[in-house]
Amino acid sequence: MRRYALSTLVTAAASTALAILPATAASADTAVLTYGSAAGNAVSVGDVLTASLARGTNATLATSSNGTSGITCTESTLSATVTANPAAPGTATESATSQTFNGCTSNVFGVFGVQSITVDGLPYNTAASSDGTVTVTATPGRAIQTTVALSTLLGSITCVYQAPSLSAVSSNSDNGLTFANQKFTKVSGSALCTANGYFTATYAPVVDSSVSGSPSVYTN
Repeated sequence: MRRYALSTLVTAAASTALAILPATAASADTAVLTYGSAAGNAVSVGDVLTASLARGTNATLATSSNGTSGITCTESTLSATVTANPAAPGTATESATSQTFNGCTSNVFGVFGVQSITVDGLPYNTAASSDGTVTVTATPGRAIQTTVALSTLLGSITCVYQAPSLSAVSSNSDNGLTFANQKFTKVSGSALCTANGYFTATYAPVVDSSVSGSPSVYTN
């Protein structure tokens, strides 16, 4: 079974990070991450949060910001393990462990197919704040890295891209997590590899798969 990952190109991704949604006012006893409802039950440390693309949307890696040329994937998933969930307002942390991609195609001239997208160096650190901001970073001194394998006019090529970090926004309206135009820069690869890749995707709903029924997760 072929496996794709992003960091954004993710998962990391993907690849690759995961967090959840800004809520309105939260009591002193409410955790940053809750499940079932805003200000609901606290997500436990060690719980696994998962999400797929919002229905009817794609994950894209465009060659320019807001561009229409690049790679499009019809399926993508995220997975992360909660490592801290303090009282709100505050910042919960997660270890982003997986980001996968399937159904990927390219409309870039000279590219015939997308063989794989792999997020290197997982897990990544994810910080999810009460205000809805989500930041994904690699270990100190390293960058988020994604490797893309393509079928082209010149045969199979490999393109390696890096980003210092990724930013996303969570929303309690759809329990979703949105990455918009997150820039990756080529660090190695064929001349057919584009210089940059801009990752856009919305994952919704984010759920706590460690709880029976996989309830949706909220940020407070």
